[in-house]
Parts: sequence; C-alpha cells; structure tokens
Amino acid sequence: MSQSISTRVAELGLTLEPAAAPAANYVSFVREGNVVHISGQIARRGDTVPYTGQLGAEVTETDGIEAARLCALGVIAQIAAVTEDRLDRVARVMKLGVFVASAPGFSKQSVVANGASDLLVEVFGEAGRHARSAVGVAMLPAASAVEVDATIALHPF
Repeated sequence: MSQSISTRVAELGLTLEPAAAPAANYVSFVREGNVVHISGQIARRGDTVPYTGQLGAEVTETDGIEAARLCALGVIAQIAAVTEDRLDRVARVMKLGVFVASAPGFSKQSVVANGASDLLVEVFGEAGRHARSAVGVAMLPAASAVEVDATIALHPF
C-alpha cells in the first residue's frame, strides 16, 4: 500500500489539518477526470488566520513565506481529501496561483510564493514541481496575507 499524504507531511514535522470547508457559494475542489482544481486556501491554523494584513506593511517577508506554507498545507489537505490520502495518486502538481496581499512598493511576491512551492516539492518530490503565478493584490479573504489555489493531475483510480 502507498504511503499516505498525512504520513509524509508528519515525517516533515508538519501537521495536516482537515480539509477546509468552503466559506461561501463554491466547492473546495472540482475533479474532472484526472484533473483536480482546488479552490483558494488561505493561511490558517485551526479556526484562526495567524498572518493578516499586507506584506511590506503589517506582515514581514518571513511571515509571508510561512503563510504561504500554511496555504500549501491547505492545498495538500484538499488533495488528501480527493485522493483518500494516497500519495501515489498524485501524478503532478500542475499549477499554483499564489496571491499575496501587498502594500504599495512590495515586489517580492515570488519569494513569498516559494514558501508554498518548496513545501509541495518536499511532500510530492518531482511530482510537486509546477508552473506558478505569484500576484500582488490589495486584500484577501479574512485579511489573510496569502492565498493559494492549485491544479493537480492524478493517476487514474
């Protein structure tokens, strides 16, 4: 039997929380064939959003990177939900969209986004390498500093 996603995350010293429920009129993910589109995941720990505000103002670059890692853990939780927690069902992380709440003049969105990208490679290895957009925005839901959405390719099952 394949290693579980939650076991791999735990080996990295991280905690995989249950997949977040949608906060409004949408679904957490859509699976069509072997492709899964995962809705935006904000940085959360339990019911709290620990990193709020804009990068370059209230949030430091280091905290932004950690916020991106938390978002990636949210993406991973959604992947675990759709794959029944099976690491071997993930063929490829295809694309990440990383949205960074940015104060005027902040231009290190790609550095912040590396927090999410690096974690996905740590968990999924080469299958975690992906295309990516890193975009600065004025504000995100719940004042989260970062939000990440993803497109994942699965092996047939």
